[in-house]
Amino acid sequence: MKIGIANDHAGVDYKNRLVEWLKGQNIEVVNFGTDTTDSMDYPDVAHPLAQAVLDGKVDLGIALCGTGNGMAITLNKHKGIRAGLAWSKEIGALVKQHNNANVLVMPARFIPYDVAQEIVNTWLTTPFEGGRHQRRIDKIDC
Repeated sequence: MKIGIANDHAGVDYKNRLVEWLKGQNIEVVNFGTDTTDSMDYPDVAHPLAQAVLDGKVDLGIALCGTGNGMAITLNKHKGIRAGLAWSKEIGALVKQHNNANVLVMPARFIPYDVAQEIVNTWLTTPFEGGRHQRRIDKIDC
């Protein structure tokens, strides 16, 4: 599995820690994010991550910013991206089960790192339920 990860200045620490943890799970990681805490614009890293997911260059994506909202809004502008914002492992499971989120977004300033890692693990190991949820996903794209 290959995962793309994007972050702004608020998500540098969590990104670095998640990259090491993911590599320990034998997951290849492509870094689309910034590596400094200097202020930057999250769309500059969200758009390339979305395109990599759509082009099949990565299987899934993870995005981190202060609240998660900026990344989620930007990512979801791309037809075919289903970026789900999660702040607990339960939400992480639901964005996969019900929405088949191909990008997981987390609010780095509002959750502790151990929760972020737990969310990622839950999201990666939770299957999409399909059925009525697929019908709903089919109605998302305009």
